[in-house]
Amino acid sequence: MGEMTRILITGANGFVGRAAVAEARKQGFEVIAVYRRQPLPEWAVDNGVIQQQADLSDPACAALLHEHMDRVGAVIHAAAHMGGDAAQHAEDTLCGTQTVLEAMRGSNAQLVLVSSVAVYDTLKLEPGDTLTEDSPLEELNHARDPYAEAKLQQEHLCVKTGHPVWLMRPGAVYGPGRTWHALMGFWAWKLHVQINSDGQLPLVHVEHLAQTLVSAAQATPKGTHALNVVDDDLPTRARFLAAHRKMTGWPRMVLPLPFGPWLALTRILKPISGKLPGLLKEPVVRARLMPLNYPNTALRAALGGADFACFENMLSKSLGGQI
Repeated sequence: MGEMTRILITGANGFVGRAAVAEARKQGFEVIAVYRRQPLPEWAVDNGVIQQQADLSDPACAALLHEHMDRVGAVIHAAAHMGGDAAQHAEDTLCGTQTVLEAMRGSNAQLVLVSSVAVYDTLKLEPGDTLTEDSPLEELNHARDPYAEAKLQQEHLCVKTGHPVWLMRPGAVYGPGRTWHALMGFWAWKLHVQINSDGQLPLVHVEHLAQTLVSAAQATPKGTHALNVVDDDLPTRARFLAAHRKMTGWPRMVLPLPFGPWLALTRILKPISGKLPGLLKEPVVRARLMPLNYPNTALRAALGGADFACFENMLSKSLGGQI
C-alpha cells in the first residue's frame, strides 16, 4: 500500500479523539476527522483535516466511511459512550463499532481500538498485585458494570473479524479541563473521602495517549495485540492529592480511609448491594480503588517512546502551567 499518509479518527471532537487528531497532524498525517455533531474550530484553518460528520450508531454510515478507506492507512476508533447507561453503550459503543468494522471490510487499513483497563477482572487479583496484559479479563456478558461490559464486547467484535488490531487499554485519562477522576474516592458534600493512598494510579495524560495511538497506527500488529496504556511516572493517591492541592488548593477537606476496612464494609453490605452506589459494591471498589501496580513494560517494548515529562509537570500543564 506504500507509506501511510492518512489516518481516520472516530470520536474526533471528543477528549481523546481531539488530542489524537492534533498529534497526527503534528506528525504530518492527513486526518479524516469523524464527528457526530459539531466540528472543532481549529479544523477550519487546517487543510490537512478532512471533516466527516457521521452518526456511527446509524449502520448506513458504514457506506459513507467506506468511501475513504482506500486512502486510509489506519483507523483510530475512539468514539464510544463514556457513562454507565447500558442502552447508550449498545447504541454508541457497540453499534458504532460495528459500523466502523463494516466500513473497513475489504480494506488494508489497520485498526487501533481505544478500549480500557476496565476490561480486567480485579476480583481475581489481590491488593499489591501487578496488573498486566496477562491478567484475567472480566467474563463476557457478566462484567461488573455497563462500561466494562461494553468495552469487553467492543474488543470481542474487533477480534472476531480476524483483522489485525491493536487493543489499546488506557487507564484514567487526564489533561486540560479534566484533571480529577473517579479513582480517588467519593464526595460527601464538601468533604472528599479518599480511600487508600497506596498503590499506583493507572493514569495516562491525554497527550501521551494520543502519541501512543498514532504510534500504533504506524506499526502493524501481529494479529490481535493488547497493550495497557499508562504513563511512565504513576503517582500514588497521596502524591496525586498533594500535587493537586498544591496547584489548585482543592480539595480542601479530605478524610483518608484505608482500603481494607472499606472493602470489608462492601462485603458486609453485599446482600443489599443491588440498591447501593458503586463504591459500596465490592467489584467496583476493587476495580477503582484497590492498590495495584500498573507497569507499561509491554507498551514500551511494542511501540517504544517515552513520556514528555513527569506527573507533576504534566498535571501543571493540564492546569494551565508550563513544563
